[in-house]
Amino acid sequence: MGAWSRQKFFRELAAGCLLPTAQQGVEQVWQLLLICLLCRLLWMTGLPPLFKHLSTVAGGFYVLYLFFELHMIWVVLLSLLCYLFLFLCRHSSMRGTFLSITVLIYLLLGELHMMDTSNWHKMRGSQIVVAMKAVSLAFDLDRGVVSEVPSPIQFMGYIYYVGTIIFGPWISFNSYKEALEGRQLSFSWLFKVSLSWLKSQSCLIVSNCVAPYLFPYFIPIYEDKLLRSKKRRKIRGSLPKWLLAYENTLSFHSSNYFVAYLSETTTTLAGAGYSQEKDKLRWDLTVSEPLDVEFPRSVAQAVASWNLPMTRFLRAYVFERAVKFGTFSAIMATYAASALLHGLSFHLCAVLASLGFITYVEHVLRKRLATVLNACVLSKKCQPNCSHRNKKAVWVYMINLAFSALAILHLTYLGSVFSSSVDYMEEDEDDFSHYAIQKWSELGWTSHWLTFASWILYRLVL
Repeated sequence: MGAWSRQKFFRELAAGCLLPTAQQGVEQVWQLLLICLLCRLLWMTGLPPLFKHLSTVAGGFYVLYLFFELHMIWVVLLSLLCYLFLFLCRHSSMRGTFLSITVLIYLLLGELHMMDTSNWHKMRGSQIVVAMKAVSLAFDLDRGVVSEVPSPIQFMGYIYYVGTIIFGPWISFNSYKEALEGRQLSFSWLFKVSLSWLKSQSCLIVSNCVAPYLFPYFIPIYEDKLLRSKKRRKIRGSLPKWLLAYENTLSFHSSNYFVAYLSETTTTLAGAGYSQEKDKLRWDLTVSEPLDVEFPRSVAQAVASWNLPMTRFLRAYVFERAVKFGTFSAIMATYAASALLHGLSFHLCAVLASLGFITYVEHVLRKRLATVLNACVLSKKCQPNCSHRNKKAVWVYMINLAFSALAILHLTYLGSVFSSSVDYMEEDEDDFSHYAIQKWSELGWTSHWLTFASWILYRLVL
């Protein structure tokens, strides 16, 4: 594609994509932001706790109806089911386990039988947030972190907390109670809200307007050759296929960062998401760390940085309880729990199952290499006072760089199945299954073969 055509594309991009995307982003969430701010201001007036709980329930109901209309009843039914279970089992010491099973059954039945898949998937984010809050509260009751079963209005206030009910993230019951204290407005709070909002809109623009045209226009590696092949849907050669896969992955990643930063905005705007050191208040809620995902030390680091609150939830309430059965069992149980929360989608389950095997093999291989080479090559960065003899040698950096490159390849391969074209498919699981298999087949099943080769290497290294 000639230089003049690219210049014309960039001129039209602003009017045809950048501005409409930014405008649509504001139109969809301005009422949610306003309700979060109003609740925040209301809680600062010194109202009794009962009225604070009622206000967040009212705000949560309003925004649920705003986004899902009457389909919000399925979110309400899940919350009522959870509280009924907690009340009936208030004297049990296994509330967390039993409620987890109950919630998963409800989510599976909802996806399979209770309503059409399209509308159910639209509410998936809110369903996940409600499920995680209820399950974490049940486990905290079992462990004594929360002393007694909350009253119905306290429970509903927590579940429908307006800052998290639509986009998340998960917060604990104690964090919710701290948010209702109504901290004073400050410049650091306003700066955090503004910065998260700007980041969310930037990521939305990258997802919609930059990533789909990354290599044809922004980085024109193949000039017009790649453009013509993409239009014909017949891409020859392995490199163009990987470039297209990276475009799909970047677009998918950016859409996740958009939701993550937007959830930071709503949660902070509503008064949660802060930490306190002595008398200093820090508005430091972090939902995702894009740099650690795009340039990871390991696949495990990328997965953990994808959604930090969910990572903490899965670690505290799934991994740490399953680790007694072995590391592999704990890792697979964690990814299985994540897959069940996200719904019965073949390509998503396939990606999460693949991630489970990849992270386990990566962990054991690098642990073995760290022992044999006495070097800092673990999946997680070593502490400065670690016992490894080789810390800053050039070959240590090269090994870690090689694993970073391998992690980027794995993420590109797995993210390729989340193409924007999938969103417009009929809601037929066979279509999704066929698409995922086709994409991985085009890439030669590279990631799966490399994982198998890494496992063989792990078994050979003594």
